[in-house]
Amino acid sequence: MLEANLDDMNPEWCEVAMERLFDAGALDVWFQPIAMKKNRPAFLAGALAEPKRRDALLKVFFEETTTLGVRVTQAERFELARELKTVRTPYGDVVVKVGRDAKGRILNASPEHESCKSLAKKKAVPLKKVYQAALKSFKM
Repeated sequence: MLEANLDDMNPEWCEVAMERLFDAGALDVWFQPIAMKKNRPAFLAGALAEPKRRDALLKVFFEETTTLGVRVTQAERFELARELKTVRTPYGDVVVKVGRDAKGRILNASPEHESCKSLAKKKAVPLKKVYQAALKSFKM
């Protein structure tokens, strides 16, 4: 896990920094509002990555943010086995991300945002209606 506190960076730059961190191999990236000394508004930039990607991510932190230092912490990551299933809804087919435990039990199912978003736009219906229809069509 790589993190840096940023109190002097234009927030508009976060988008590019995030894209570059993902391109460099980050598994997840976030920007979180924080208050620093003298109650100065700032944000925490963070990224998770495999240890072998550390140097590539450090390069991005130093090139795309105003930080002078990055904290690196070893963290364990546990994850469910993932698979994509396609379900039929009244609006069209939606991809659902499914998470299974070691015994194969489905513990999580989440319609893919982009899949729902494109159908909602195409069919001129609210995004949440497509999302709810996908969950209803998915059988756990």
